[in-house]
Order: sequence, then structure tokens, then C-alpha cells
Amino acid sequence: MKVLIVSTYDAQGGAARAAFRLCEALNEHGSDCRMAVLNKTSDAIFVGSQRGLRAKLAHKIGHSHVGKRLQRLQQSANENPRSLALFGTGIVDAINRSDADVVNLHWVHGEMFSVHDFMRIRKPVVWTLHDMWAFCGSEHYVDDEPGARWRAGYSRSNRDQNDRGLDLDRWVWERKRRGWQKELNLVTPSRWLADCCRESALLGDWPVEAIANPLDLDTFRPWPKEVARAALKLPLDKKLILFGAHGEDRSGRKGVDLLYGAMRHLIGSGVAAHGVIFGRSAPENPPDVGMPLYWTGRLNDDITLALLYSAADVMVVPSRMDNLPQTGTEAQSCGCPVVAFRIGGLPDIVEHKKTGYLAEPFDIEELAMGIRWVIEDSARTATLSAAARARSLREWGTVGLVDRYKSAYQAAIDTFHAK
Repeated sequence: MKVLIVSTYDAQGGAARAAFRLCEALNEHGSDCRMAVLNKTSDAIFVGSQRGLRAKLAHKIGHSHVGKRLQRLQQSANENPRSLALFGTGIVDAINRSDADVVNLHWVHGEMFSVHDFMRIRKPVVWTLHDMWAFCGSEHYVDDEPGARWRAGYSRSNRDQNDRGLDLDRWVWERKRRGWQKELNLVTPSRWLADCCRESALLGDWPVEAIANPLDLDTFRPWPKEVARAALKLPLDKKLILFGAHGEDRSGRKGVDLLYGAMRHLIGSGVAAHGVIFGRSAPENPPDVGMPLYWTGRLNDDITLALLYSAADVMVVPSRMDNLPQTGTEAQSCGCPVVAFRIGGLPDIVEHKKTGYLAEPFDIEELAMGIRWVIEDSARTATLSAAARARSLREWGTVGLVDRYKSAYQAAIDTFHAK
């Protein structure tokens, strides 16, 4: 089976890394998989990036001040990223000319695809969703609440009364509603996102299956804590709280403010710990959270990431909304217990009080309590660590997940040729 995975990026961001890892896993287990990307940073397994004039124009519109100015026509309290999907890059023509038996779309934004491009692919398609954009308007993440617009459909009457300007979200949603006249086979990494698809006004009738992002569990494995800390020059005699940060969290979705509040609460209750933040260097004015903070900067290889997870006593994923963050699955695979809020796809990662702790949203004191519960008893931490690794072997290994993806691809092929 020849599989073509399509992604805006090959390595930048969690969705791109998930797509790249899936491509590697498929090749390792008997498939012929390639990637088509808009922004290429790696030298491995690519059919080629699309960087012609149209692609460059789309990238400029999607990522420059032009795109930002268009989006300023709408003022909204929701500061999560948005995609208008206006032009596309012409990559659909290259996809249709390829010899792929099935096309697996992943995160294809930044004007890589227009809204109408999704229906122009003349091959079997599986679309792996990494956020909520497919069934929303232009938003990539919105509140998951009973009256959400994506559940009811975007109308003039259900717009947030605090939003101003053009209703670009409704405009994009209407373009999808009018233009998406055939169903695509959907895959979501989390059960939560699959349920959202089923409950949405736009995609409620489309076939959807939850398949987690596969991990190389020989790479993401536990290292002896002392070895990991010595290699990374981290203190050997302190409790270490780990957190991943990638740039500013202006929307608040990643919950950095909640974590810092929990850290202050921990120190106030007498817990002695240090924080370790990876993914970015120390800002000019580091936050005062009452405990020492170590900033690792961006880590560019998975071995170093595995060492970091192994060095920590606990990994905190304090997101207000998330799909299936790979920092959580990676940490668990390295035997690092995870503390998070009981939202989105996090319950797919953490078994409460078995592989970590799930706090009620968005209770800072309970988040702090969960961190303390994990790290205060060394024997308990060791038990959680072993259970986390054992569960990762059951849930996120490449063999079982690749087989499920192959089944999803075959179902798309069968449906396509039956029409």
C-alpha cells in the first residue's frame, strides 16, 4: 500500500511530529509511505515540499501581516489561532498526479489548503485531525460547552455578544457547509475529539475513529534517574517538576498561568521542589513562582527528551483544552507520571491515581495537590512510574497503531472504489 501523508510542516509542532513519526512507523512495518509538506526541515522520506510561486504567495498570506490584517476584521476574546483557508498552494494537483493509493491529511493549514481543496482530491482520503478546526469556523480551538456554535451550527443569533466586526468564523463555517458535499474518513488521536466530531453540526455524519499517535517505545523509554540527571546537569537531590513550553501562551490554552499558580501554592504549603521547563530558553523576565526554574531551551532530538522525562519526578500538562498532547504520552512512556486537568484528551493519557493524577478543571489548588501526591512518597512515585510505562506499551506502540491505520486506509480505499 502506497501512502502519502500531507502536512504543512514535517517537524515544527506536535501535529507535524506525529505525522512524521507515523510515516516512519508505516515504512518500518511494510508500507510505502512518503510525505508532502509545505515547510521542509528534514532530509528524510519526502516526496518533496511544494514551494512554487503559488505556495510562496499562500505562505505569505497565511503567515505574514496580510493574513493577520484579514483576521483583524473580526475581534474576538478567543485568542487561539485561526485559519481562513482562502487560497491553497496547488498541492492538490500534485497529490492527484501521485501514485499514492491513499492520502492521509494531517495539519494542513497556513494556507496550504483552501476550504475547497479538501473536496478536490481524487483519491481515497483519511484526514487525521489534530485540533477542532475541521468542524468549527476559522478557530482551531474553542470552548467545549453544550451551547457551542460548532454543535448547533454558526448563525447570526449564536455569536458571542462580546465579539465585534465581521463574523469570519461563521463565514468560514458556511464555506465548509456549502463546499463539503462528500464525506471523508476521519481519524482523531483522542476519544474526546472523535466525540466532538460526532456531536458537530458539520461532520456529525462523517465516519470517525480514534487512533492514538504512535511512539517509538525503544526511544521513549525510562533511563535511570541518576544517569539522566547527571547527563543533563540537573540536581540529583531535588524533586523535579517538568513542563513543556513553546513560545508565549497568549490564548491561555496551554495553562502556563495555572501551572505557575500551582507551583506557588506548593511552595506555600512547604513542598521543596525545582521546576524544569523545556521547549524554550529563559525569558528576559522569568516568572517568580517561588522555586528555582531550569530552562533547557528547544530540544532537537528524542533521546535527549527521553532523558529529560526520565530525570523528572512528575510531568505537568496544565492545558485548558488539548487533544492528545505528545508531551504527555512521551512522558508516560519514559515512566514519568503525569498530572493534568480532566479535560479533552488528557483522560486518554492519564489513569487517575494509577499513572498520574487528573485534577478537576481548573482548580489550581487541586493541581498542586496532585503534583504533591505524586512526588511526596518515593515508593508511590515508583509505582506510578512502572504503571505508566506498562500502559504505554499497551496503548502507544507502533505495531498495533500502524495496523489500525492500515485498516482505516483500506476502509477509505474500499469506500472510494465502491462509489
